Amino acid sequence: MKALKILLVLLFISFVSFAQEGNYVKENYNKTETTITMRDGAKLYTVIYSPKDSSKKYPILFQRTPYSCQPYGKDQFRLKISPNEFLMKEGNIVVYQDVRGRWMSEGVYDNMRAYIPNKKGTQIDESSDTYDSIDWMVKNIPNNNGNVGVWGISYPGFYATCSLLDSHPALKAVSPQACIADFFFDDFHHNGAYLLSYWRATALFGYEKTQPTDKPWYSFPELESKDQYQFFLDAGPLSNLDKYYKEDNAFWQQLKKHSSYDEFWKSRGILQHLKNVKPAVMFVGGLFDAEDLYGPFNSYEAVEKNSSNYNTIVYGPWSHGDWARTNERQAIGNVYFGDNISRDYQRDVETNFFNHFLKENDKVNNLPEAYMFDTGRNQWQSYKQWPPKNTEKKTYYLQSNQRLNDKAEKSFTFEEFISDPKKPVPYSEAIKMVFTPRKYMTDDQRFAARRPDVLVFETPELAEDVTMAGPIFAKLNVSTTGTDADWVVKVIDVFPADAEDYSETQEYLKMSNYFMMVRSEVMRGRFRNSFSNPEPFIPNEKTAVNIKLQDINHTFKKGHKIQIQVQSTWFPLIDLNPQTFVPNIFEAKAEDFKKQTHKVFNDSSIEFTILNN
Repeated sequence: MKALKILLVLLFISFVSFAQEGNYVKENYNKTETTITMRDGAKLYTVIYSPKDSSKKYPILFQRTPYSCQPYGKDQFRLKISPNEFLMKEGNIVVYQDVRGRWMSEGVYDNMRAYIPNKKGTQIDESSDTYDSIDWMVKNIPNNNGNVGVWGISYPGFYATCSLLDSHPALKAVSPQACIADFFFDDFHHNGAYLLSYWRATALFGYEKTQPTDKPWYSFPELESKDQYQFFLDAGPLSNLDKYYKEDNAFWQQLKKHSSYDEFWKSRGILQHLKNVKPAVMFVGGLFDAEDLYGPFNSYEAVEKNSSNYNTIVYGPWSHGDWARTNERQAIGNVYFGDNISRDYQRDVETNFFNHFLKENDKVNNLPEAYMFDTGRNQWQSYKQWPPKNTEKKTYYLQSNQRLNDKAEKSFTFEEFISDPKKPVPYSEAIKMVFTPRKYMTDDQRFAARRPDVLVFETPELAEDVTMAGPIFAKLNVSTTGTDADWVVKVIDVFPADAEDYSETQEYLKMSNYFMMVRSEVMRGRFRNSFSNPEPFIPNEKTAVNIKLQDINHTFKKGHKIQIQVQSTWFPLIDLNPQTFVPNIFEAKAEDFKKQTHKVFNDSSIEFTILNN
């Protein structure tokens, strides 16, 4: 538990250090603690860092967070403020706020609170709380220039997106980063499959507090095991986890009750509301973000379709929040991508964006519409739109004898495997207990390829580079002896035999013939036709299952191979499917879990978006 608490401080308080000596912020900023009264009377705790140099006016940079504005106390200062060190040192007014119902703020917390269009009177949502806060700030904070920018990573990224709805006139620039867009596709679910690997995070969001507090009011389950795979395998059906989260954990009860995409989840999605956006927006994400890959891509697309504002997107070779860190070498797991990538983004992209729209004397803006890192060539690319215009769709077929062909053969064959819930395919070789997964997004997949319940399809060595830039669609034709099944598709870059190791490469591995996962996704089979109306499979009947994988920007180099892996379990990243249809998997019994035989027919295909060079 001690290690978990340390990790939470890092993850959820934005890597804040509370050291006071030699603190740049304390030496150069004044700190004010206050509350701002919302239209319904609730008071939200707000901390303001203002430059001590009061001879000029500054923009306001604003972040709303459920993860605490610590440290509390007028003499306690953060070590770092603002989106990055460059913006901190050039001077801005920086404001943090505990959102409604969290930490030192009043009111009732609602996880992914639904937006209310056409609010009346004292009706509130996160949009109105942002509006009321900005209105107070521009009227009451001395030396502000009337321009406000909002930013946030992960859950604060969701609150940043909310600021775009019914936005305040002073709000000029917003950067939602790793922003949650819909809890049925981000974080806790992927295409209806429950992410068991996020189960412990339920403690963070499920317990309500009754009054403002500067101390945690929630606690995490005490677990003796350090082997995540074995812990969940031994636990059995999801209903057995009720002993850890009782009725007082509201989020656990919501997860169990709303197992399909019903109105509860739909109302909390924000994509359908991103219309007529006025502030400039820069969506930021990591191409290997295991938590919120869906949100930035789909939020950018929604704004692009339904608004005429300045709207841009940035994706780098990052895991969750890496772009806000200062690591010299950027690597995900075993794979190295380059030096000072986050620093350069902070200096040349993020700072540029906010300065251009918030400072009247800064008119320089050299940002492209889409600034995307090629994770195969290890270099940035600029595009006039995303996905790029100069692309074509190319289909590869899952053929017999483990072949991935760009031409279909009318062989009418299939590959089959036995999926056993008692021996699920691990998502990682690592034996550990993680709070949320990260490293697996680029992990070596040789361990999975060598299992009999994982199908492998591979091209010959590539004669020339192939750059994929955009979405991937898996169009599977399958059958099962059961009445339900999950389908997992992984896109893998197979390195050549002479590939050299990186300093980050784990000791027991070699980059020689490394199977680098570059994209993956799961579809809970019951949702193949509708996320709202689950339906069983008819045993042994050939059935179409289509899966959209999130966008990539990756070059498979000459001499490499493109590989597809298909499997039905991915444990304990996702929970186990009983493989017999039950109305609600959260209520499945042990006897519902059955071994089944799955077939993938060889007219199945993968559609890639290929960049024309």
